[in-house]
Amino acid sequence: MLISLLSGRLDFMTAVVDILASLVVIFLVMPFHEWAHAFTAYKLGDTSIKYRKRLTLNPIEHIDPIGALLIIFVGFGWAKPVPIDDRNFKNPKVYMGLTALAGPVANLVAAIFGGLIFNALLTFAAGFCYSQFGTYVMMFLMYYVQLNITLAVFNLLPIPPLDGSKILFMFLPDKWVYTLYKYENLFFLAILIMVWFNVLPIGYLSGLMAEFINWLTALPFSFF
Repeated sequence: MLISLLSGRLDFMTAVVDILASLVVIFLVMPFHEWAHAFTAYKLGDTSIKYRKRLTLNPIEHIDPIGALLIIFVGFGWAKPVPIDDRNFKNPKVYMGLTALAGPVANLVAAIFGGLIFNALLTFAAGFCYSQFGTYVMMFLMYYVQLNITLAVFNLLPIPPLDGSKILFMFLPDKWVYTLYKYENLFFLAILIMVWFNVLPIGYLSGLMAEFINWLTALPFSFF
């Protein structure tokens, strides 16, 4: 990431590889994340979603410039939220929770895909992995997987307006949900402050998830 490069914590080529992985996430995975929200909402009854140009993987419809820059600079960010009309849902709280869950699941699917490629190369192309170019490819895959895991964990935090809050709302009384929605902007500001001071358990939870995904994606290749 650019901040790590400027501070001297990363060498130039490692930073380039990390930035390339970030761009893949911005232009391919984040649209997949938002499409997953839109597709789930559509299937659960919000057919109005198809008129909002979000049932697409076109990154132009999904990218938020500030969120994209933050992914490159600090390793977390966001895309444009998908507008969902929960009045079209038979069970608004539950269906909103399921719709919210779809986004982080998309990131985890993308991470598993990258992990499978990483372990396939280690198993069937070990010589390539230890070549100079192969080392950069493996670094790319490792950062790509880790970034997707971090984004999934970040979005699953049960703090408005993150996806995890919608999942939490499934289990809260309507009065509490309304109050939390009312102060959503303040919660978002608090999130930015907590991220800046590194008080959220994103690193710890991401590490646990990374261990699980590393085990899961290595498992199919343990038989070779």
